Amino acid sequence: MKVDFKLNQKEVNVDVDENTPLLWVIRDVLDMKGTKFGCGKAACGACTVHVDGEAVRSCSFAVKFASGKSIRTIEGLSNGEDLHPVQQAWKEEIVPQCGYCQPGFMMATAALLDKIPNPTDEDIDKNIVNICRCGTYYRMRKAIHRAAELKNEAS
Repeated sequence: MKVDFKLNQKEVNVDVDENTPLLWVIRDVLDMKGTKFGCGKAACGACTVHVDGEAVRSCSFAVKFASGKSIRTIEGLSNGEDLHPVQQAWKEEIVPQCGYCQPGFMMATAALLDKIPNPTDEDIDKNIVNICRCGTYYRMRKAIHRAAELKNEAS
């Protein structure tokens, strides 16, 4: 099946089985490796991307549902050389340990900040439910608050 969608603001057309998870289309067909495979069950969040601005676990999102939509991956989060406030905050707070899950966390955080510009710790706990095997949650929480500050300063 041919599926058309925007990926990081560029029109793409893929010819794949319509039930192929979006994750594998992004990684294997379109050769964008920033989005990671974690569990394959939509539990860990390593594969989080934005579909029309919503955080979605792409490992369980069939590509047929991407038709006509705008998809953003970690590669599309920054604006050229200018880091997104979430990426800048992650860098400032030295969040990653192994770093494998971090693209998913950053995408989930960017979606959160679009909905809740000044999240409380409770908002973070309710909305950022990805899993980090290295346990960098404390640094991520600091980075999420810092990202909110940076985003609000830029507005």
